[in-house]
Amino acid sequence: MRTLFPLRNSGRNTASAVIRACHPEPTLAVTAVAALLAVASGRDAGEVAVITVAVLTGQLSVGWSNDWFDAARDRMAQRQDKPVAQGALSLRVVAVGALLAGCATVPLSLLAGRIGWLHIAAVGSAWLYNWPLKATPLSVVPYLVSFGLLAQFVVGWPAPWWLLLAAAALGGGAHFANVLGDLEADAVGGVRGLPHRLGGTGSRIATILLLATATGILVWGPPGPPSWFALGVLMATGCVLAVGLVRTCSTGSPALFRAVMVIALLDVLLLVITNTQPR
Repeated sequence: MRTLFPLRNSGRNTASAVIRACHPEPTLAVTAVAALLAVASGRDAGEVAVITVAVLTGQLSVGWSNDWFDAARDRMAQRQDKPVAQGALSLRVVAVGALLAGCATVPLSLLAGRIGWLHIAAVGSAWLYNWPLKATPLSVVPYLVSFGLLAQFVVGWPAPWWLLLAAAALGGGAHFANVLGDLEADAVGGVRGLPHRLGGTGSRIATILLLATATGILVWGPPGPPSWFALGVLMATGCVLAVGLVRTCSTGSPALFRAVMVIALLDVLLLVITNTQPR
């Protein structure tokens, strides 16, 4: 019986590595935001469920394909947060996982309605970031496109202009915040995306401007004057950004990227509480 225990531990370690390779924090955050946005837009329970699962599989495919395409660079940079680079997970596992999740995303997206192709395009745009746009000055473009398309898919056609612009700005801010902690490691691997060209200070400024813009559009974009709750969300966004910026500058932690996820949830909560009907 003793020989079974190492196998069990190995299985648990592999499962943990698979989860870490999918980039669980942004995967769950984007999925949760999409689910809440679907509720805020008046989708029924069945539509919310299908949209949520479709977005989850899409995000899984994006996360696993990222580690798949970046495996060689991650090994070169000795990334300790990447299971494939550590040897804890084989390249074949993440490749198969990315392809299977990507294939599942197609029928699930189409099941959500005729505009399901928008989500397929959003996931495809994210894959284009992973390769080849990540290392180019156009690295921010897939984030702008994917988040805008995702909002349109979740809300349904047509979505208000202010919601699409806010989603795109949020995506752009997420890109700069996400890369901040990887600037040195990426430099070792030869990655020269837009954040690398702007540098740490420039990327922090871009993050703040884009996130503040996203929340500002959601507060003042809808018809009528903003509510007190909306103004409170705007103030909370400023506080979250300040904390994330200070922690990132002082400790080099991914606090600013986590601030992006908190702000995204606050923004969608704003839509839910104020009962905005984007459609």
